[in-house]
Amino acid sequence: MLKFGIFDHLDSDGTPLGEMLENRLKLLEIMDRDGFYGFHMAEHHSTPLGWVPSPSVFVSAAIQRTKRLRIGPLVYVLPMYHPLRVYEEVCMLDHMSGGRLMFGVGRGAALVEHQRYGIDPAHAPAMYHEAFAVIMKACESDVLNFEGKYYNFKDYLVQNKPVQRPHPPVWYGAPNPDAVGWAAPNAVNVVSLGPAARARAITDRYRKEWAALGRNPADMPMMGITRHILVAPTDREAKDLARPAYAVWREAIEMLWQRSGVPFPLVPVYPRTFDELEAMGHGVAGSPATVRDYVSRLQEESGVNYVLGQMMFGTLAHDAAAQSITLFAREVMPAFAARAAA
Repeated sequence: MLKFGIFDHLDSDGTPLGEMLENRLKLLEIMDRDGFYGFHMAEHHSTPLGWVPSPSVFVSAAIQRTKRLRIGPLVYVLPMYHPLRVYEEVCMLDHMSGGRLMFGVGRGAALVEHQRYGIDPAHAPAMYHEAFAVIMKACESDVLNFEGKYYNFKDYLVQNKPVQRPHPPVWYGAPNPDAVGWAAPNAVNVVSLGPAARARAITDRYRKEWAALGRNPADMPMMGITRHILVAPTDREAKDLARPAYAVWREAIEMLWQRSGVPFPLVPVYPRTFDELEAMGHGVAGSPATVRDYVSRLQEESGVNYVLGQMMFGTLAHDAAAQSITLFAREVMPAFAARAAA
């Protein structure tokens, strides 16, 4: 069965920070009401692409405004944290949410941000792997001892465990099929972006390795893909809303790369205009019928069982985002539930 979630950079929309955050929380209330599976948020620093550099703080507010929606970072940029601090926050948030936390992890894709944060980008991958190992050991042990290059702990008393045992579901941004070699044995949920063909290579390999492990297909983790999606009563209205909003978001995502004099690596994924994005199949703006057809093709081409709509971006007004989310939930999602039931 195809499930649906929301991915959000929580980027600047031109309004004051407090207003933007309150409007986002109101949108989460709509997602919770209308049956979305999860809300995933990015972590960015020193850029208008991410006005929520501390995911835990936003999650703690979001879980108070929702009852069913699963919420979590995609991802915690682990090289920027003390790993035991992350572990302790994860435990708190999992309890506060009643077991709705999703635990996304990664080294962080925007290495220009690491450099500005005082972290050598060359060390980020190794720091990520060590930090993740520390967190997993804390989930398993009551006394933590760890010796690494970046982190060392002796006789650390682990006082709390998360609600979801042994830990909240882990999420990872899979850049290619090779990531499945780690994800499948550990039942890690994966999300990709970019071409549907690449997602298909990831999902095909995941299903093959899952079967080779002798595991039940019904227990298959989530295999997702992100897409910019905007729904309005007509195709024309949707495109008129999406074009200017995407242009501002696209400028934000490249801003630090330009300032650093480094070529932006995601041009093949995120072209400069929304029309180009649609032509590549990496997004859609249209009526509910248009979006239903798009999602149906996307599922067939990519093999995913989870679609994450990036439905708030750039200068898209709060009312337009609320309308888009509501139309998607009420006129797009039910078609796939009915198909699964049939």
